[in-house]
Amino acid sequence: MNRYDKERLETASEMAFRLIREDIIAGKLAPGQKLRLEQLKDSYAVSVSTLRETLSRLASENLVLAEGQRGFEVAPVSITELENLGDLRLLLESHAIGLSFKAGDLDWEARVVAAHHKLAAIERQLLRGDLARTVDWVRFDWEFHQALASACGSAVLMDALSSTFDRFLRYHLLAKSFRGKPVTDDHRHLLDLAMGRDVDGARAMMTQHVRSGIDHVIKSGLIA
Repeated sequence: MNRYDKERLETASEMAFRLIREDIIAGKLAPGQKLRLEQLKDSYAVSVSTLRETLSRLASENLVLAEGQRGFEVAPVSITELENLGDLRLLLESHAIGLSFKAGDLDWEARVVAAHHKLAAIERQLLRGDLARTVDWVRFDWEFHQALASACGSAVLMDALSSTFDRFLRYHLLAKSFRGKPVTDDHRHLLDLAMGRDVDGARAMMTQHVRSGIDHVIKSGLIA
């Protein structure tokens, strides 16, 4: 099911929220871009009142800035925010995988292995130069990290991690480059550590994984 096929299953407000959020994270709506309601209502096929509600919700996630009478704009990016998001992601994900590794059962192991299998297949294609699969990689990357944490037993923790992961991912998409073999090696090591229930090892690997990602984005020169 693609993003537009979901229209029949969602209210106009829910659909607008999801689509605009996706477009901000993907960089289709650029940092600092003015969000003009008259233009957006045509692009996303919703009313101005629905857009105001949607953009206010996105402002609560720090993806949009509300400027009072001046309207809305896409939230800017900065190296400082990238580093802060990395710290927050590590705090949340390290706690979640600690709980998950202890509580995970055979079904959890199967979810982790299946998620890594899909991710590794896409990564092999990217390493061969098929950059058209980057969008799939983004989805499968989150599914793998989500699977690792999925037995933590806290919906609140998973929601917070999902929101932070998306905001962190936005920077990687703006950097417009795949990190290559080092990131695929990280994911393989994380799989092995998960199967071995090695919480300390996984937390150390996650720290290296996130810090390397931050360095990669900064070196792209595309984040001011």
